[in-house]
Amino acid sequence: MFFPLPYFLSQALHRVLSAAFNEHLFIQEPKKPKIDIVKLKDDEKLRAIAEATFTLVEQTGLSGLTMASIAREAGLATGTLYVYFKSKEELMVALYEQAKTATAASLMHGDNPKAPFRSRFRHMWMNWLEHRLTHYAQVIFLEQYYNSPWFSEESRNLSARLIKGWIDLIEEAKAQQILKDVPTVLLINSFGGSVRETANLLRSGALAHTNANLTMAFGLCWDGIKA
Repeated sequence: MFFPLPYFLSQALHRVLSAAFNEHLFIQEPKKPKIDIVKLKDDEKLRAIAEATFTLVEQTGLSGLTMASIAREAGLATGTLYVYFKSKEELMVALYEQAKTATAASLMHGDNPKAPFRSRFRHMWMNWLEHRLTHYAQVIFLEQYYNSPWFSEESRNLSARLIKGWIDLIEEAKAQQILKDVPTVLLINSFGGSVRETANLLRSGALAHTNANLTMAFGLCWDGIKA
């Protein structure tokens, strides 16, 4: 004899069977992507450490920098800073790589290989100027790092790798007698010096930030390096 199941049992059985059936057919609700909270917090702390270091170097210089002052500026305990970087040297080397990579990438950003050489160099000059103005503390860190004990042969090789595309462009322009046939390092320093001094004039207010003034500033730079 058939005895009907009580209503609540029949409903429960229905849910169990439905779930099993859906699982068998791989019909499942989409899972929400998991957010790695730990990684987010790590990234935030690393950004805070970098920004704190760049800010302090701009304000007080690299030589007097301490791990305690960096941690304080970043809003961290000094012990927490040592969790991420075992020493000041390790921190400086890591930040140099980060800052140099960003600077090199900004230089060649948007470069058009089909454009005339002068246009390409003007584009790079403007890129470098804009990067210096918007990331001034980071650039000051790089310049002081160059003259520090941490600037090693490995640092020099990293820099050469990162700006290889630009160096190749300079060599190509020299080969075509568009740039002066002088050591490439002189051309780089002349170009970079123009960007640095123009940025200083703009930051101090001695030079108005206008397209006309930027055109003149680059024109002086170009006249100094062209063949």
